[in-house]
Amino acid sequence: MGVLGVCLKICGWFPVVFITAVIIWSYYAYVVELCIFILVGKSIPLMLLYLVLYHVFLVMFLWVYWRTIWTPVAKVPDEFYLTSSELQQYEAEDRNEEKIEILKSLARDKRLPIWTRTYGGGMRYCHICKLIKPDRCHHCSMCNVCILKMDHHCPWVNNCVCYSNYKFFVLFLFYTILYCFYVAITVLPFFIQFWEGDLGDRAARKFQIVFLFFAAVMFCLSVVILMCMHTHLTLTNRSTLESFRAPVFRHGPDKEGFSRGSFSNNFKEIFGDQKRYWLLPIFTSKGDGVSYPVQARDQDSDRLLDGDVESDIGSGLENEDRGAGKKGMRESIKTSTTYSTMEASGVAEGGTGNHATVHMDQGEGAQVNLAIESDSRR
Repeated sequence: MGVLGVCLKICGWFPVVFITAVIIWSYYAYVVELCIFILVGKSIPLMLLYLVLYHVFLVMFLWVYWRTIWTPVAKVPDEFYLTSSELQQYEAEDRNEEKIEILKSLARDKRLPIWTRTYGGGMRYCHICKLIKPDRCHHCSMCNVCILKMDHHCPWVNNCVCYSNYKFFVLFLFYTILYCFYVAITVLPFFIQFWEGDLGDRAARKFQIVFLFFAAVMFCLSVVILMCMHTHLTLTNRSTLESFRAPVFRHGPDKEGFSRGSFSNNFKEIFGDQKRYWLLPIFTSKGDGVSYPVQARDQDSDRLLDGDVESDIGSGLENEDRGAGKKGMRESIKTSTTYSTMEASGVAEGGTGNHATVHMDQGEGAQVNLAIESDSRR
């Protein structure tokens, strides 16, 4: 890491230091200026209630913020990396088509659970990390590493939001809203007193209350917008990157490709099945960050496109052009140009046998024609 890299790493902590400073100042303004200097002379029970609830929200907020910052990012397992010999074979090849075939062969041999591909139909390969990307994996330019189920790199936590800490990040947004809302709603009566001139004569104290109210409202409103977005992403089982660029499957781009079929199932994939852990920053997400269930209709349609289900679909091999899907269907039908069914009992007994014949027309605009023929046999 050069001097520039060190400077970037140091600068990456500036937003975290800013948030920490705001929290420290808000603690002083609320506990000291509001509760001790103002409420202690008006109502001690009310002061104690304010302090207890404030510290509950503060502790939960700091807990989830800490977990979001310091949880290590989910990195790609070793089997997705190319070995030195595999990398040498890959880089020695000049033709792009052959490079794709090498990656396909490696994915098939290693039995990698890959379903997605590039928009051009090739394998998703990282030329920086030298690995075949698992589904929902992306390379983070800030962390300079491929991240499992990468959502985005968040400067406010100086960390990648991904499979390992996405639950913590959503809870961080949730408790930020609760913390700011509680501060704003409890400071509001004293903010009104400020405008009415009933808050006392100490100017510094009055402005602490005013700034505290405005800061709480501002942060609350801004985070509510972000929380709404990530609530939608959670309930639809998408990442921020997937909401802007849909993952590509054999049948094409599909934003619903990783959905579990319902809001409840999608929510539980991130927060787990045990309700008592939903509001706690304890890791309960399902899976391993590498393989994900895909929509059943996607699996069925993929299997219809190619007879080699086990080796092709299982390793997530890519089509080499956008028309490969239709071409694969035509080729699979061409292998047996006529498909027939008959009533065996009718034929055996000398009755009428009904035949259904499928003919595959040649050419790009190929069509499937179904002809039902009735034979009379004696």
